[in-house]
Amino acid sequence: MNFKTADVAGLRVFYREAGDPSKPTIVLLHGFPSSSYQFHDLIPRLADRFRVIAPDYPGMGYSEAADPTVLRPTFDDVAMAIDTFIAQRAPGPLILYLHDIGGPIGMRIAMAHPERIAGLIFQNFTTSVEGWNPERLKVYERLGGPETPEKLAETEQFATVERDMFLHKKGARQPDAMNPDNWAIDAYAFSIAANRVFMSRLFMNLTTNIQHYPEWTAYLKDRQPKTLIVWGRNDPLILPAAAEFVKQVVPAAELRYFDGGHFVLDEYADAIAEAIIEMFSR
Repeated sequence: MNFKTADVAGLRVFYREAGDPSKPTIVLLHGFPSSSYQFHDLIPRLADRFRVIAPDYPGMGYSEAADPTVLRPTFDDVAMAIDTFIAQRAPGPLILYLHDIGGPIGMRIAMAHPERIAGLIFQNFTTSVEGWNPERLKVYERLGGPETPEKLAETEQFATVERDMFLHKKGARQPDAMNPDNWAIDAYAFSIAANRVFMSRLFMNLTTNIQHYPEWTAYLKDRQPKTLIVWGRNDPLILPAAAEFVKQVVPAAELRYFDGGHFVLDEYADAIAEAIIEMFSR
């Protein structure tokens, strides 16, 4: 695995890369409040069959936070930056791995370049309101809209090691056996004030994605992309209804549930890698 940085419109974007550039490309789009490190077990398992690229979004992982005059902390702007990064690094056909906030980012990219999408992998990301835990959605809706100092302060509590530990452990098959590196690596980004604020403001923009659900659903229904759904069924945030909805819209999609939580790769990297290989390589 190689660890690199790219200049994207004046921003330094960190990314992990492995595999032969002549092979099909998978772009791994991570969740919140995480980074490309969440794929550290998956990448080497795919590298002999695919070219694998996993960027850290601006203000997350090892990528630098942008000044709002350069890049706003919105899903529209972050998706534009990642789209530009992908165009630089992988101009050919793409398989997009969509997890959590990587889903809204990836769906914007897929809709901008439908002819380039060779496949989609859904992992605990929803394109329907019914896919949300309703109690969590109420919190996100309350924190959205115009920013206030009180909202920002509350939202910054989502970019903490404690929150990260909760998301990795809740619903996991063996929570006490989790590798602590999963949240210790993320703690580096949380320790940088500019990154923490950028992440928090992006999180406050989360519910703006709901208005795009109908067009994303129409895209899936019309294009019927080759689709794999791998799902931690014990996720406290995003429910199995989200996976079932994608299966309903794309009937040929392969759906596999795992006895895990939001970060199901922590415990099932082998099985998920095998599912990806079966679907997109063999």
